Amino acid sequence: MSVSDAPSGHDTLPSEDQIENLVATFYGHIRQDPELGPIFGRVIGEDWTPHLKTMCSFWSSVMLTTGRYKGRPIPAHIKIGEIEPRHFARWLELFKATANDLFAPPLANAFIERANRIAESFKLAFAFHAPDPTVWVPNMPPLVQP
Repeated sequence: MSVSDAPSGHDTLPSEDQIENLVATFYGHIRQDPELGPIFGRVIGEDWTPHLKTMCSFWSSVMLTTGRYKGRPIPAHIKIGEIEPRHFARWLELFKATANDLFAPPLANAFIERANRIAESFKLAFAFHAPDPTVWVPNMPPLVQP
């Protein structure tokens, strides 16, 4: 690929409408997923509107650096207690499929790259709070040296 064939920054920056479409479509898939749907349903309840708005703000901040999201996602997720590594894998699988279905490869890949980074950050945070960190991060060295 030559420099002139490389995607421009505009190919990897979504509009707010594209973010809203991704969030609505993705969480529609989450709600229907037999593994993740029940967990999300217990935590979010019947009205998903506030969560979807929060996720739009989150992804706007992640992708467009708007600063709209002001939350602390890691403590909110750690307190759920029933989240396991396999849930992150399923979340990423659904997210990747949704992004790839909705967008051309440059934009889909930009979303997926950030989702992968976010998932890794969450896994490290979960490992830090877990009795056995290696459940979250295999081959992780001990957090406290003897």
